[in-house]
Amino acid sequence: MKKNLNVVGESVLRNDVVEKVLGTAKYIDDYKFDGMLYGFTVRSTISHGKIISINISKAKKINGVVNIFTAKDIPGKNFFPMILNDYPFLAENKVLFYGQPIALVVATNQEIAKEAAKNVFIEYEELEPVLDIHYAMKKNSPKIFGSDNILRKYIIKKGNIDQGFKEADVIVEDVFETNYQVHSYLEPNGMIAVPQPDGGITVYGTMQCPFYVHDAIANILNIYHNKIRVVQTTTGGGFGGKEDVPSLVAGHVALLAYLTKKPVKLVYTREEDFHGMSKRHPGYIEIKYGAKKNGKIVAAKVRYILDGGAFATLSPIVLWRGTVHAVGPYDIPNVLIESFAVATNKVPCGAFRGFGQPQATFANESLIDILAEKLKISPLKLRQINMLKPYSRTATNDKISNSCGFKKVLSEVIKKSKYEKILSKKNENLSTIKTGAGLAIAFYGVGLGAGGKYIDRAGAYLQIQKDGTVIISIGNTELGQGVFTVISQIASEILGAPYEFVKVLQPDTTRVPDSGPTVASRSTLMSGNAVLDAAKQVRERIDTMVLKLFNKSKGKVYSNGKEYFISTNPEKKIHYLEVIKKCFVQRINLSATGWYTGEDVSFDSETGQGKAYYSYTFSATVAIVKVNILTGVVEVKKIVSGHDIGKAINPKLCEAQIEGGVIQSLGYALTENLVLKNGIILNPSFAGYLIPTSMDIPEIIPVIVESKYSKGPFGAKGLGESPMITPSTAIANAIYNATGFRTKKLPVTPEILLELKNKK
Repeated sequence: MKKNLNVVGESVLRNDVVEKVLGTAKYIDDYKFDGMLYGFTVRSTISHGKIISINISKAKKINGVVNIFTAKDIPGKNFFPMILNDYPFLAENKVLFYGQPIALVVATNQEIAKEAAKNVFIEYEELEPVLDIHYAMKKNSPKIFGSDNILRKYIIKKGNIDQGFKEADVIVEDVFETNYQVHSYLEPNGMIAVPQPDGGITVYGTMQCPFYVHDAIANILNIYHNKIRVVQTTTGGGFGGKEDVPSLVAGHVALLAYLTKKPVKLVYTREEDFHGMSKRHPGYIEIKYGAKKNGKIVAAKVRYILDGGAFATLSPIVLWRGTVHAVGPYDIPNVLIESFAVATNKVPCGAFRGFGQPQATFANESLIDILAEKLKISPLKLRQINMLKPYSRTATNDKISNSCGFKKVLSEVIKKSKYEKILSKKNENLSTIKTGAGLAIAFYGVGLGAGGKYIDRAGAYLQIQKDGTVIISIGNTELGQGVFTVISQIASEILGAPYEFVKVLQPDTTRVPDSGPTVASRSTLMSGNAVLDAAKQVRERIDTMVLKLFNKSKGKVYSNGKEYFISTNPEKKIHYLEVIKKCFVQRINLSATGWYTGEDVSFDSETGQGKAYYSYTFSATVAIVKVNILTGVVEVKKIVSGHDIGKAINPKLCEAQIEGGVIQSLGYALTENLVLKNGIILNPSFAGYLIPTSMDIPEIIPVIVESKYSKGPFGAKGLGESPMITPSTAIANAIYNATGFRTKKLPVTPEILLELKNKK
């Protein structure tokens, strides 16, 4: 009798692959509505200043311009809801960064709207910009946020830090810095708003969090939530860049449609997206470790600062995650972490895959290698001595008690990469090409954790149609990661319906309850469990019908994915479609709503102690590099990236997630170098901001370890973000192993390496 899973754990074909490969999928710029107008944003041309006047007279005379709106035309509140509520839809009296929206043009086509925007003239009184986080934190700096320019600060205190360092035989400390990173999604931000007969509005767009957008529109228009509908369109990538700021874009387009009574499209140019949309925070990390001679780390101290830019957006939560993970995946008895998100007159920073952890990981995993060298212990052995294990305690004193496959992940990655063999080779020959291996490990708290516990929920609606096909609505979005496929597999498995019968609809705020954001590797866990809940309700009714058809009053019903059978007579089967037909004849309800909330979590604001997350993903990466010491050019030859994800619902999709994260981290390590001068981005295009191409991608070996999480769907935890966190640091450590040049900044450009070489 078959009891194994039918579709969960199988690499079934993605259920959105055909439309994307054939080009029939409709992205936001493919949509058109009768009478549609086009919007364009008038932006600040300085980094900091007072607005003296806005002259729209010349722009309004351009043929095809319908109107131009400023902050005074907003009928509701002039900010979009996001933690501190400090970011205005349109600047009123002051501008705080180059590219900040000031006015909106609406015209009969995009070219006219763009031309008109150039002819809106703004007079400023320029003010001294605050461009450096250290200057921003000084008492005599201009204040652009509160009395100290600090958007948020946290502290974690565990044990006795002073005593810990007194007990240490060896102490190492250093300072590390990371630059911005641009999301580089292929599809820029864009929205269409369509006014409704009842005075409401429908917004279609490329986004990660339709319910954030829903709240933003209610704010700017001052209308009830039940008059607002937000519909996700096929989205060409997000990586965090379509979490917070689409609320701004949606607010703008909704305002234009509401005031003109016409459908309006607003799609950003790539340059606009660079200047106006959020980035990964630049990081500054002072870090210190104290260890015994045997390698046991007894104390860790971190001062972690993020450059938040002009407005808070998601900086408080990004900082929180980075703080919780700041000393790495290690069991250290004495910890002190102080962290700050600081306001500057630069582009606001927000969510980016990894969410504050890649910056911290670069510091802690680089310093681990430095400590290993000083102790004369191998970097691998030092990590094995100190890494989190079942029943270990994190920096917040959270006990690792449910799902920890860390040891196996590290073992598999080391074995597949031949790390120790490469590490032991000496580059003492005269060759200009040096080979090296680098290791980095991490843990990642799945979901929003204690920093976002009150929005950590998910809903789902499931319905079986008369022909046996299934439709599902969830609140999390498909960004290319394959969540619709995974959700279909979960539903198929529980219902006993063929996988190809299941269709997941694009998120729509009128179809499903607010399910929080599509971030933090939470979609499989949260929406998966919500769908599991709904599917189990329907399956219970199906099982009752199956037993009735077998003339049984009780018994366990099984499915092979197309037929049902019972434990007492496994040879006799009845087809799925026949059962569904009987259910409809008997007027059985084959629909249900599902709901899931995460486990309770906690974080003490004064000590930073508590159960910060309910589960963790564990990761290890080895990078093999070749470095030309004459030119400073680094070629990454191989990356082995391993992750304990609980359960791989779809192994091929998991491997694709790992490969994608590795490639993004490769860019973060070596080529993605955003350059700013006086707060202005100087390279706002892919001609100047270099992301990895197909020619740059090394051999990538994904490693999946399954240590089941008891409360995840079929044991699954999360995977989306963890592949981004460790590869950049593994590359940096490999460069040191190859050359002896320790870089303390990311990205590691050839110029930085040559500078290090010349200093040596």
